[in-house]
Amino acid sequence: MENYIKGNKEAWEEAFDQRDASWGTDIVERISNEDYPFFNEDTKNVLKTIDTKDKVIGQFCCNNGRELMSLVKCGNAKKGIGFDIAENQVAFANEKAKELDLPCEFIAANIYDIDDNYKEMFDVVLITIGALCWFDDLDKFFGIISKCMKPGAVIVINEQHPCTNMLASECDEVYSPDHKKECHFSYFEHEWKGNGGMYYMTKKSYESKTFTDYTHSMSQIVQGMCNNGIVITGLKEFDYDIGAGFDAIDGSEYPLSMILQGKKL
Repeated sequence: MENYIKGNKEAWEEAFDQRDASWGTDIVERISNEDYPFFNEDTKNVLKTIDTKDKVIGQFCCNNGRELMSLVKCGNAKKGIGFDIAENQVAFANEKAKELDLPCEFIAANIYDIDDNYKEMFDVVLITIGALCWFDDLDKFFGIISKCMKPGAVIVINEQHPCTNMLASECDEVYSPDHKKECHFSYFEHEWKGNGGMYYMTKKSYESKTFTDYTHSMSQIVQGMCNNGIVITGLKEFDYDIGAGFDAIDGSEYPLSMILQGKKL
């Protein structure tokens, strides 16, 4: 396991251990009672156009599993399998799947290490906000994804728009509240390291173990898919934030999020 991935595993497990008491407590109730909960309206509309009935769905970097469980239930899927690096989050997700009596299985794994046991298993693949940034090599990442997809399988990616790579968030020293759309960083790939924890999960600031993530251009994402036999079938771009980092400029006509769709040849 690469050192940065090992470090991220430790940092994510630390964050989960320090999670706020309310984090994840709404999963069972919302999935039991709502229509495609935990997806924004645009993603929900895309997912409703995909045939998931009696299909096998895979999610890579599934976090606490709530999105996969939502899609399996509301889409009447045969099974869902989610992968995540953090063992304690995976255990939590499996507990929730059991409570909901859903055919979902969550596996603790480094995505790069997923073996041929999952070769051509998935009819549908789901990737959501904050997944792509944890991998330094998207060609390798999408090679694993493609291996796990059946011929003709589809993929839906709802992610932060690569143009946000250039923006400063409120936690960055160069951030200016008077120039929220000012570009401070390179659009192209660079590495970030941080010890500021995961506030969205813990609801507190703490000196965390080191998180390492990477920004990627649109061309790197698209090329990574195309290099591995996944053709692009759709792209939607939005000027609203889905990562809680740039919501102050929602609606200002700056690209903040996207839905990218593909199909394996």
